[in-house]
Amino acid sequence: MSALLEAEGLALRFGAVPALDGVALEIFPGEVVAIVGESGSGKTTLLRVLSGMMRPEAGEVRYRDPEGGFHVLHEMKEAALRRLHRTDWGFVHQNPRDGLRMRVSAGGNIGERLMAVGARNYGSIRAEAAEWLRRVEIDPARIDGMPALFSGGMQQRLQIARTLVTRPRLVFMDEPTGGLDVSVQAKLLDMVRALVADLGLSVVIVTHDIAAARLLAHRLLVMRRGQVVEQGLTDRVLDDPQHEYTQLLVASVLAA
Repeated sequence: MSALLEAEGLALRFGAVPALDGVALEIFPGEVVAIVGESGSGKTTLLRVLSGMMRPEAGEVRYRDPEGGFHVLHEMKEAALRRLHRTDWGFVHQNPRDGLRMRVSAGGNIGERLMAVGARNYGSIRAEAAEWLRRVEIDPARIDGMPALFSGGMQQRLQIARTLVTRPRLVFMDEPTGGLDVSVQAKLLDMVRALVADLGLSVVIVTHDIAAARLLAHRLLVMRRGQVVEQGLTDRVLDDPQHEYTQLLVASVLAA
């Protein structure tokens, strides 16, 4: 099976601090890869570079289009990158307000993404939006409600609906449960896992939550000081960590 996304030799510094130091990885169709590590480990920087939001100082990211051709991400023109994010890719932000238009209705937020890929029939767009509200466990009667009036958990579910409605092949998620209550986190994770499996998505998720990584991810990358210090199948890495830093991460969860 060919990789959907490849990166090699990624390097980036913020002053004297190495945010990325020779990072390489592959993402394959239908797999979920979690990137974990403490604050400042480089995991969010890696996600932003992989998604084209930041440019590395060295190395490159390549993605495979639906026809099988490879493209160097950071050589793409801005318009082509925006089109990629509207169609083949999606991004779920930690703060849902960064991924939603707060002055547009819930249905309008979902409908805008459909219109970006060519949908034009108002009735069909509204019906699809209502169906996706149901899929993310929001009452379709709230379709004309404003996101600003939704709870934090509802806003995050709405952002997920907006992102997934066009069935992108690859989705980037940046701490999607961050800032939510524990009970809300668990419900959101179960919903994400079901949607990812149902749609056959590839997902790169950044999280500090080891339990979330175990629940969602097929593979795990552990980052420290800009480097991937360990990677492998999630259960293998968490049940039998080889690197001392991974051992400390796992031990801190067990001790909590």
